[in-house]
Amino acid sequence: MTYQRPAYEEVTIAHGGNAVTLRPSLRAAAILESRYGFPALYRALDELNITIISEIILSASVIRQDAAAFLFLVRGRPLFPFFLAIRQPLAELLEMFRPAPDSKAKPGTGKLIPWRDFYQGLYAQATGFLGWTPETAWNATPTEIDRAYAAHMDKLKAIHGSADNDQPSDDPREEVSEQEVRAGLAALKRHCR
Repeated sequence: MTYQRPAYEEVTIAHGGNAVTLRPSLRAAAILESRYGFPALYRALDELNITIISEIILSASVIRQDAAAFLFLVRGRPLFPFFLAIRQPLAELLEMFRPAPDSKAKPGTGKLIPWRDFYQGLYAQATGFLGWTPETAWNATPTEIDRAYAAHMDKLKAIHGSADNDQPSDDPREEVSEQEVRAGLAALKRHCR
């Protein structure tokens, strides 16, 4: 059976009769990737690095106090059964720090960007384009932001048309260049001050 990523991205880890819920939020993804990078995070799971694994659990926990209590209960007990119980769910969580592939998306031809820049871009899309509060953006998953932004762009294209349309438009607003738009926005900002 192949792994199928859940529609609502959340992972529950359990050990010794205790469980904690983890969510791959933008905040957790940005923090962990900037501290360690993805290779080190995956390596920590392979090497059973309790320090980094604890940070993954604390950073992604829905309720931080629950995660701290979960980790506290592990102290003084054999760690190998703990690692066996949490390793696979944590690997799934790390995968969820990357947006799920979209079957409708066009193949990318752009250059690769650092994860830090990618996460900053998602934050900008969530707060700038979608109008989400910073707290909502930080608590959303990369996939949620990616899908909401794509849906928002589809909505705008449906309302206003898109550059992909073959039909020439009689709307003079569509003939404005990006530089003209930026100049107009700068003038508007100066006027509003």
